[in-house]
Amino acid sequence: MSSAFAKKHILVGVTGSIAAYKACDLVSRLVEMQAHTTVVMTRSAMRFVRPLSFESLTGEPVITSLWKRTKEYRRTVHISLAQSIDCALIAPASANIIAKLRIGICDDALSCIMCACKKPVIIAPAMNDQMYTNPATQENIEILKGRGVTFIDPAEGRLACGTTGKGRLADVDCILQTLISVLSR
Repeated sequence: MSSAFAKKHILVGVTGSIAAYKACDLVSRLVEMQAHTTVVMTRSAMRFVRPLSFESLTGEPVITSLWKRTKEYRRTVHISLAQSIDCALIAPASANIIAKLRIGICDDALSCIMCACKKPVIIAPAMNDQMYTNPATQENIEILKGRGVTFIDPAEGRLACGTTGKGRLADVDCILQTLISVLSR
């Protein structure tokens, strides 16, 4: 599996979900498989996991704002990063980011980068089952699928709220297999 990621630049977007901690394992595995991995976190994601965790795993600064310049992205971060990646993966993806992407709201680094992104996009939702099955969320997903976005269905099981249903972040191996499939197209 590692050769599929060698020299590929993968953006990993992390949004506000209890499953944000699982993104650490995902990023660690990508780095282990030689992918150049850039993490972009929303403000809500930083309430679950600190950027330092991802910086330690990738050896690179985490993008948390459009206003903080890094050596690599001196100019417009959202345009430079959108053009330099091979694929964008949002895992976990909240109902909020899915809705933003559907209607083009650009109010944080991740949504701005995604609006400028012309590369393949994979979204792995993670949220309460009632939020996932909400007609608005399902409509947003269908519209984004119609635009070519690849979705990874959430898993069923115990949710953070204590109930059981479909809303858990898909298994990391499933996410990696989907990423391989999309990159090989």
